[in-house]
Amino acid sequence: MEETKLAAVVMAAGLGTRMHSNVPKHLHPLLGRRMVDWVFEAATSAGVERLVVVASRTSADAFGHLEVAVQETPLGTGDAVRSTRAALEGRAEDVLVLSGDTPLITPELIHELVETHRAAGASATVLAFELDDPGRYGRIVRDGSGRLASIVEAADASDEQLAIREVNSSIYVFRADRLWPVLDRLEPKNAQGELYLTDSVGFLVADGDTVAVHTAADPLDALGVNTRVELAAAAATLRDRINERHMLAGVTIDDPGSTWIEPGVEIQPDVVVHPFTVIRGTSKIAAGADIGPHAVLIDAVVGERVSVGPFCYLRPGTVLEAEAKAGTFVEIKNAHIGAGAKVPHLSYIGDAAIGDETNVGAGSITANFPHQEGLPKGKTSVGRNVRVGVNTVFLAPVEVGDDAWTAAGSVIEEDVPPNALAIARARQVTKEGRGGKKNGGDGND
Repeated sequence: MEETKLAAVVMAAGLGTRMHSNVPKHLHPLLGRRMVDWVFEAATSAGVERLVVVASRTSADAFGHLEVAVQETPLGTGDAVRSTRAALEGRAEDVLVLSGDTPLITPELIHELVETHRAAGASATVLAFELDDPGRYGRIVRDGSGRLASIVEAADASDEQLAIREVNSSIYVFRADRLWPVLDRLEPKNAQGELYLTDSVGFLVADGDTVAVHTAADPLDALGVNTRVELAAAAATLRDRINERHMLAGVTIDDPGSTWIEPGVEIQPDVVVHPFTVIRGTSKIAAGADIGPHAVLIDAVVGERVSVGPFCYLRPGTVLEAEAKAGTFVEIKNAHIGAGAKVPHLSYIGDAAIGDETNVGAGSITANFPHQEGLPKGKTSVGRNVRVGVNTVFLAPVEVGDDAWTAAGSVIEEDVPPNALAIARARQVTKEGRGGKKNGGDGND
């Protein structure tokens, strides 16, 4: 295989015991992706040509679409990188080592790290950042001239070293021909009994190699996630970044702090998104649409100048054409709502097509559950300029022609021809003198 300039190792074999979960830490969902997927995205966007994931035996299947190196026994970060040797030795000029629990890492920061590494002609370059409370992060220890002397894990650090605010992100770039030999020298001489990748950096310093440090301007970019508290904080940061990107592109977001938009969503300028709205998956919203508040859109396609009202739930397969309306307490699933059509409030439209300029009265639903076991769901097709009376039930499969009407409270189970009025309800019967008192009571029983 031809040698690449930059390969990446993403370490994702840890269980993440502080998450208190049966789900491996790196696979926890985070704003529409798994945590580790944010790292993959940053790496590929930064120009990584080949990516190898280090996984445990139990989690390896979660990365079936990627190249995986299995760490058979959790012997530490040094052993994790060493497990990729068969895949990468002799096949990459530089090896970028990323942690799968740093979802806030950006392509820009990775690019800066690699540039620092190559400009310095370094055998290794460490990504560092500064924290007021360094906690469990390994400390960057410098010599009198400011050069890297060592990286000391918090568990092995002295009180003086623990006071250092500059810390190791556990993200590195190594010159590949220097990486593999120093990994062979690792020994578990630490409080954890593990093979530390940081020790390989120490060997390079002791050998007189150039080891550079690149300090991130924003410490958030390099922060790791170890608890659910940190997971929530990372989600909020990603939310803010996504919302800022949309706002700078011309989208009005009334309250960015309460609005959650996943990264795969596309929104055109002059859309207004009201508070407490969630837009997920591959939703696409065209110019001039008005969304929310308290709306949820999942894989929905919203046309120009569409109105999506409060507490509206647009599920996958929903398409709203230009100037359509999905109003308050409306749920739409796998349905096409035509241009100018309106589903104003309190309705469920599923597995249906609603024609242009049609108005669906309040409380109407498409009842599309299969009539017989094994049959697919039925579909409701409503034509153009239809007036659907309130509380109409369409018992699918059923078709309603253009310009037709349905009477309020009807259950439509037969096709309705164009320009017809369909009435399908029981006749009202009024029994005089039967209201009020019951069995001699006062009417409040």
